[in-house]
Amino acid sequence: MNPRRTELLAAGAATVTVVLWASAFVSIRSAGEAYSPGALALGRLLSGALALGVICLVRREGLPPREAWRGIAVSGILWFGFYMVVLNWGEQQVDAGTAALVVNIGPLLIALLGARLLGDAMPPRLLAGMAVSFAGAVTVGLSMTDDGGSSVLGVVLCLLAAIAYAGGVVAQKPALGSASPLQVTTFGCLVGAVVCLPFSGQLVSEASHAPASATLNMVYLGVFPTALAFTTWAYALARTTASRMGATTYAVPALVVLMSWLALGEVPGLLTLAGGALCLAGVAVSRSRARTAAGPVTATAPVPRPEKASDSS
Repeated sequence: MNPRRTELLAAGAATVTVVLWASAFVSIRSAGEAYSPGALALGRLLSGALALGVICLVRREGLPPREAWRGIAVSGILWFGFYMVVLNWGEQQVDAGTAALVVNIGPLLIALLGARLLGDAMPPRLLAGMAVSFAGAVTVGLSMTDDGGSSVLGVVLCLLAAIAYAGGVVAQKPALGSASPLQVTTFGCLVGAVVCLPFSGQLVSEASHAPASATLNMVYLGVFPTALAFTTWAYALARTTASRMGATTYAVPALVVLMSWLALGEVPGLLTLAGGALCLAGVAVSRSRARTAAGPVTATAPVPRPEKASDSS
């Protein structure tokens, strides 16, 4: 496939991912009023695993190769399981701004771990873009932070979520070298669901009393921000570095601000809008490529002709 076409497809997949992950924050806010953190995570993962399982059967994907299972298992435990539970719990302890601030340490950790464990390059444009985006995330977080809305427990939980997110991404990258994005996502989701099975009693109990809108939001989280978005993420991650993909997720805070404005009527202030613009600008810088400067044309020395051999007669 043409390298340019591959790059465009990967960028399109990454765009689908960040849009759906941004929409997840709005749905989590709604579903979280009726479901506890563990039950919400389990319901989301079961919905996602069911959707992915049907697609795998239709496409006859089969089981991933043996060498991919280690990465799938680690990413399933850390990212699909642990991350979702502690993030849901953390957002009940702190306001949205503080949660966004702490969780956005994740892309920085991905870059550091990717460079250390995967040998990812750290070009200056990537570092500059991440710095700009992180400044934007800090601005968005500070503008949305409520006074007195934070707790030490909530901050620690969001920090653990960021660490689990980074570890899951770095573990997933090698698995994509031998398994397809759909296989890695499907079986990672299944591993996460198994990790969350202790919350099955809570899920059954809360589902019997939850309003239909909360349950529909939980199913939406499983089918779209989990099944679809994690698959498009894996597709894009297989075609670029973990560091660049991590930097792309800095677009999420800006999209969350926009979606909250449109869906919930939460009008952002000027500081929030400025922070969102910084996030998007940083992503654009981090994903851009340096132009190759055309150097001066140098004259090439003429190739000397071999001398004719003299006739020996």
